Amino acid sequence: MDHVEANGKTVEEAIELVLKQLDARREEVEIEVLSPGKTGLFGIGGEPARVRGTALADGGGLVQAAKAIVDNFLTAMGVDAVSTISKPPDDSPNTQLIEITGDDSGLLIGRRGETLRSLQFMMNLLLNRKPDQVDGRVMLDVEQYRHRRTQVLRGLALRIADRVTRSGRSFTLEPMNPSERRAIHVALADHPKVTTQSLGEGEDRKVTITPRIGESSPTG
Repeated sequence: MDHVEANGKTVEEAIELVLKQLDARREEVEIEVLSPGKTGLFGIGGEPARVRGTALADGGGLVQAAKAIVDNFLTAMGVDAVSTISKPPDDSPNTQLIEITGDDSGLLIGRRGETLRSLQFMMNLLLNRKPDQVDGRVMLDVEQYRHRRTQVLRGLALRIADRVTRSGRSFTLEPMNPSERRAIHVALADHPKVTTQSLGEGEDRKVTITPRIGESSPTG
């Protein structure tokens, strides 16, 4: 696929330059933000925003349909925000990402991401797809909230794993939604000294981190 890069004073300006170079509409291009840029003090030391745009084959198919649904959501809700087809931060080969940005984007996250999860569910429902379907999955994010939350959870998982390793005792985390539990499981999947399992039902489902069988407990 064709791809180009462009700089701009803002990410939005850089995206517009990419679209002009590719002679394409926003929904026909996958956008990867290489640098959000920064404003220098008194105009000194600032850096431009830089993005890479890749033309989607055949108009994008599923992700293009998903973006149209999201755009309808934004219009109906009357929020000042726009959607962009973007590259997933973890470079998942079977996942495409729609990123929402704008002055009102925070309203679309909600408490602990509840509003974002609802939008994700409705988007998949209108696409006639299960929310956890992996093949050709389209994810929805707002101002990289999911990515930032995943990084926080990975750090938490590693800290708790270290505590469990030192104490020899299992530790149960607070209730989490499916995507958050998955982040914990993935973070510790290859850990040599602990394992993870989900316990409980519904909204009370939690992840328990346990010493691996055969690991001796600390003495004294």
